[in-house]
Amino acid sequence: MDHLTLAENLPSNHPTVKFGKIGVLLINLGTPDATDPASIRRYLAEFLTDHRVIERSRWLWYPILYGIVLNTRPRKVGKAYETIWNKEKDESYLRTFTHSQALQLTKRLSDLPTVQVEWAMRYGQPSIRSKIEELQKSGCERILLYPLYPQYAAATTATVNDESFRALIDLRWQPAIRTVPRYHDDLVYIDAVAHSIESHFATLDWEPEILLTSYHGIPASYFAKGDPYHCQCHKTTRLLRERLGWSKDRIMVTFQSRFGPEEWLQPYTDKTVEKLAQEGTKRIAVINPGFVSDCLETLEEIAVEAKETFLHSGGERFTHVPCLNDGADGMKVIEHIVRNELAGWV
Repeated sequence: MDHLTLAENLPSNHPTVKFGKIGVLLINLGTPDATDPASIRRYLAEFLTDHRVIERSRWLWYPILYGIVLNTRPRKVGKAYETIWNKEKDESYLRTFTHSQALQLTKRLSDLPTVQVEWAMRYGQPSIRSKIEELQKSGCERILLYPLYPQYAAATTATVNDESFRALIDLRWQPAIRTVPRYHDDLVYIDAVAHSIESHFATLDWEPEILLTSYHGIPASYFAKGDPYHCQCHKTTRLLRERLGWSKDRIMVTFQSRFGPEEWLQPYTDKTVEKLAQEGTKRIAVINPGFVSDCLETLEEIAVEAKETFLHSGGERFTHVPCLNDGADGMKVIEHIVRNELAGWV
């Protein structure tokens, strides 16, 4: 029975029910609503109480989190956000880019009238729960969840899926769900990142001696437990090198954004930048292939802090290659992944 026939045969007192649509939900990490300490504290509390992010016992971690971290870090993190805040829209650039990606994807999928695109954040607003409920109420009987992470990690892709399925628990009429898998070695993605490197280098009046592909780190213990993230980051970089036709000594993998005293994946980006400068490398570039959109970790930690470290340690030229963001290359990747994963639904 098709949807039109079904609607015609509903009893007169039946509640209005919308159906027949397919939802696509783009989901990024998250962002505070503002840069003031209260907003940052609220955001960090949600982020750092996620057991996928911090796997320590809550009995050991929560006293540190609520007694020290959430009382000392919000002001520092807020000041960092202020340096890269989108003043025009009064929001973080991560929110700006993710919203734009959803709007542009809607236009790119205009040939699929039953598809409805929305966006959400794992931490902060708009929440995954609110958007799944919104899509379901608007008639989406099927939803494609798209965690915006090319490389899989339990602390990124898995926690997005966890939160999404938690939201389904409270729905009487659950939509069918698909989740986008890792695409760290997808050739459309690799070509887009490689093209962004070539295009950025073409704007320089100097040639970087080495390119660092800096990925967000995870504790080494997570890798030892079986997380495939480390291997997928290395494969992405290898495929980029092959696509660019470069020698092995011109590109290398590093990991950034470590937190706390535990050992994280190495080599560390900040230590590598410092070491390269001290050993005589004068010109470097850094790119973040694991980030779909520029954010605090790229705009402040790399473009500002890593640059300062390199120059203060003896380097002369530093450049940060922007993320794909909502540019043509980035949108080509997102559209490609979505169309692939919608196969059989549309």
